[in-house]
Amino acid sequence: MKKHILVIAQYFYPEQFRINDICTEWVKRGYKVTVITGIPNYPQGKYYNGYGLFKKRKEMYNGIEIIRIPLIPRGNNPIMLALNYVSFVVSGFFWKALTKIKADYVFIFEVSPMTQALPGVWYAKKRQIPCYLYVQDLWPENVEIITGIKNKHIIGAIGKMVDYIYTRCTKIFTTSHSFVKSIENRGVPAEKVEYWPQYAEDFYIPLEKTSNPKIAIDGAFNIIFAGNIGHAQGLDILQKAALIIKEKNLERNIRFNIVGDGRYKNELIDLVKSNNVSDMFNFIEKQSANRIPEFMAASDAAFLSLTNSPLFSMTIPAKLQSYMACGIPIIASADGETNQIIKEADAGLSSPAGDAQKLSEIIIELSSKSSKVLKQLGFNARNYYDENFNKEELLNRMDIHFRDNQKLEDKQIV
Repeated sequence: MKKHILVIAQYFYPEQFRINDICTEWVKRGYKVTVITGIPNYPQGKYYNGYGLFKKRKEMYNGIEIIRIPLIPRGNNPIMLALNYVSFVVSGFFWKALTKIKADYVFIFEVSPMTQALPGVWYAKKRQIPCYLYVQDLWPENVEIITGIKNKHIIGAIGKMVDYIYTRCTKIFTTSHSFVKSIENRGVPAEKVEYWPQYAEDFYIPLEKTSNPKIAIDGAFNIIFAGNIGHAQGLDILQKAALIIKEKNLERNIRFNIVGDGRYKNELIDLVKSNNVSDMFNFIEKQSANRIPEFMAASDAAFLSLTNSPLFSMTIPAKLQSYMACGIPIIASADGETNQIIKEADAGLSSPAGDAQKLSEIIIELSSKSSKVLKQLGFNARNYYDENFNKEELLNRMDIHFRDNQKLEDKQIV
């Protein structure tokens, strides 16, 4: 009989998150997978076309059963975002009380908000089954950085919720080594926390350099950013760096191709216009994830950035693995583990988070490199990816946890 994994993920297909692929792989490996998720609305803040409170609440995707519980869309302001977070938890509470699903394991895919873990913890306790938490965003640190909330009572209450969740999980997986240390510092036993980095989907592969209808191949040095355009990404640094670069009157033009959507996109476009650097930017609408390698193939380097903060210095953004898997040189404005990985891999150049002057310098430096050097940097990136973020090896490790817990349960039954 197939073992049944119940996945709690506030965001799921057709929203573009790595949990989509993880669940697909589990189905291929013989598991039954049910996903409890919300009505898709990320990152635009409104329900996707064809979805709603009374439309497509149940769906099958790659052999995965999807159950969508009611939630309020994110909107474009803090109040709507808070209601979005709370509504998922409230709906999850009633779902937990009424569901007849009998799963063998719970797996919680935690990107913000951490509150989404509560329905999974409650269900696991009700069924007395193992509960696994995969931490992508640290709370309450993330709340402080993103919202600016400093009130010790509010942050303290969120911290108690986080500790409640950690205490009731069988195992906690994290996307960075720094997250492991941070969680242990909250009093969680070291043996309960494990580094389990993200991998990129199979379609992220190096492609031969080629033109793309949306990216001009005209001698300019094309830099691509692909993903969510939010405040946490710190993309405001690009227009600052562009202004510095423009003043130097370089022989070779630099072009930033921004592919995606998000809450910060319109503000970024306005900043670019107001600073008179629109000629250096090319904004491209959101693309399906499996098309991103095509855009990478038309680019000379890929860019990622994170806001300058202690929290984000501990973060390894998912796009780092995507870029490395595509074998493209990387330009980063980031600290901590992201910076360390790029240097260790010799996969590109990195500048301190928030430092527009240094960023402009490394962009100019990389744009002056020969095609042979750029190709080698891309090869280094892919090689490092294969050695450190191998999909099969990571999924095999998770299988071991599932099997070990099943053996333990079998012994208890005997």
